Amino acid sequence: MTTYTQVQKQQRATKRYKKRSSFEEIWRQLRRNKGAILGMILVAVIVIIALISPLIYDYQKDIAGQNIKQRLQKPSAEHWFGTDELGRDIFARVLYGARYSLAVGVVAVLVALVIGVTLGASAGYIGGTFENIVMRVTDIFLAIPSVLMAIAVVSALGKSTLNLMLAVGLASTAPFVRVVRASVLVVKDEEYIEAARAIGMRPWKIILVHILPNCVSQIIVQATLRVASAIISAAQLSFLGLGVPAPAPEWGSMLSSGRQYIRDHSYMTLFPGLAIMVTVLSLNLFGDGLRDALDPKLKR
Repeated sequence: MTTYTQVQKQQRATKRYKKRSSFEEIWRQLRRNKGAILGMILVAVIVIIALISPLIYDYQKDIAGQNIKQRLQKPSAEHWFGTDELGRDIFARVLYGARYSLAVGVVAVLVALVIGVTLGASAGYIGGTFENIVMRVTDIFLAIPSVLMAIAVVSALGKSTLNLMLAVGLASTAPFVRVVRASVLVVKDEEYIEAARAIGMRPWKIILVHILPNCVSQIIVQATLRVASAIISAAQLSFLGLGVPAPAPEWGSMLSSGRQYIRDHSYMTLFPGLAIMVTVLSLNLFGDGLRDALDPKLKR
């Protein structure tokens, strides 16, 4: 039989669990994943580098400035990553390039997020013909390789950093539409949604106040993972000459300029490639850990 003391212990344990905030619960789950913690630390370091690099280096002198006398020097104590074909320090350019890659990735995902959440939530809630039209258009977008779509957008709008962000964002919209629509379909038939309809609440207010807050976890995870994909897409476009205009030190353009020297000066492509790999890997590790922490089915 359960004693009175055991009942009190159970009650106290229940109260302590209820007092624990959702953030603390997510953090508890997240810190159990060593890969996610490693990814989070690396992402934080990369963000800090992107923020402080303008304070360390002068763009015109250290990033875009040319010194032909020091061209194609191998890594040394003076130039940790060596110099490129124009005598520019690759270490400084790789650090400064984090600003461009992260900016393109984040802004592109924000563009995809706004469009995808709007269309996905509307399609899932309204249903009917509107949902069919939105989802068939989404299927068409998913059938087109994202890089080809981004190339088409950049070719139509012109080569610039803003157009690159828009192109990558449009190419990343379709997955958000599908994820948000699926989440809305699960929530929209709940009793509290029916009660909101019964009291005459407007559909847009129901979506914003009652439905989307219950889809936030899926949206956050999808956004975190899509930033990594957006960085790769931006690097691909820059490698093809359709990304951030020169002499900006975008990692993809640095790979493109160093490919003709890859046989004798492989460091010109090695370090920008490693920067892309570490950034994408850290975002994926953090995104996977965040997914496990936010998904109640995966909690242990």
